[in-house]
Amino acid sequence: MNLALKDIRHGLFRFVLTCFGLGLLMTVVLAMIGIYNGLVSDALAVVKAPAADVWVVEAGTKGPFAEASSIPADTRDAVARMPGVAEAGAVNYQNVEAPHAGRTLRLYVVGYEPGRPGGPQMIAAGRGIGASHFELVADRKTGLSPGETIRLGRNRFTVVGLVEGAMNSGGDPAVYVTLADAMALQTELDPAAQRVQAARGAVSVKSASVAAIIARMSPGADVDLLTATVRQWKHLAAMTQAEQEELLLASVVDKARRQIGLFLGILLSVSAVVIALIIYTMTMEKLKQIATLKLIGAPDRTIIALIVQQALILGAAGWGIGLMLILAVKDYFPRRVVLEPFNVMVLAGIIAAVCLLSSALGVRAAMKVDPATALGS
Repeated sequence: MNLALKDIRHGLFRFVLTCFGLGLLMTVVLAMIGIYNGLVSDALAVVKAPAADVWVVEAGTKGPFAEASSIPADTRDAVARMPGVAEAGAVNYQNVEAPHAGRTLRLYVVGYEPGRPGGPQMIAAGRGIGASHFELVADRKTGLSPGETIRLGRNRFTVVGLVEGAMNSGGDPAVYVTLADAMALQTELDPAAQRVQAARGAVSVKSASVAAIIARMSPGADVDLLTATVRQWKHLAAMTQAEQEELLLASVVDKARRQIGLFLGILLSVSAVVIALIIYTMTMEKLKQIATLKLIGAPDRTIIALIVQQALILGAAGWGIGLMLILAVKDYFPRRVVLEPFNVMVLAGIIAAVCLLSSALGVRAAMKVDPATALGS
């Protein structure tokens, strides 16, 4: 006979409520872990999308993500001719707000040259951009569907394809357009402003500038040699893919990441205390039953097994309920929640360790119980 299971059945309703409450707490813990992972994943999504080896940006900036960068578009030709470069492409990035279906979408517009690095690597639905103008590929999070149209600036764009997981560090979903469309969108003025500029004879040089040039290297090419060479050019700087990712995390999402990490640490500490109190309280409520077991000659290992098994069952039930709840609701969060199997198993290990330590406190109290107390009122 398993005394732990028998005792649980005796107070089943209360035990189930306790497990459900602990499960809700684990849901919050798993949600914070997922939000932390999602923040990092979102920040790196657009950086990783082009599968670049080298980023060429404006000198003295941390562009194009951590800081604004503007370099001549024809820099792409110079970079493409350098030894070891397999292909190069110019890219532009900007945030826009666009009305659609009665709501306002905040989008991260990525302009690239079709056929060159910078565009989406995989299309989840529909096709890639095939026309020179007014077509776009959108992330699923935008809520757009292939065949729909949306106004960006003064022009309407047709959605021809969908991608997944493309967004900026702020969680804004990305849309991909041709570089020409992106540059036109960036420099667009309303008609009245255009007339003023024309009257002044102003010429826009911004239209000939891009945010960055990205390059893919040939197999075996020396990436460090390329970045060192580009850094010798006037007004230009170069970073490897790893340096760009590290810079983005350190400059753009560092404070948010540290804040969420600190809150997660506090939440884990509170959860450990709550689990310990629940298990210790459960043990203290059974002291008279434990005294009875001692009185009838039950060995200490039977009492220890009762406490430890109940603690582990409680922890496992809470972990399982929390995991099922977060998997059911994670897609409804405004920011992406990313749960890795490693994170889930680490949390399971932490819960198991807390349960064992807490049950040790209960066992210590149980071993001190005088069997004679079973005869009292």
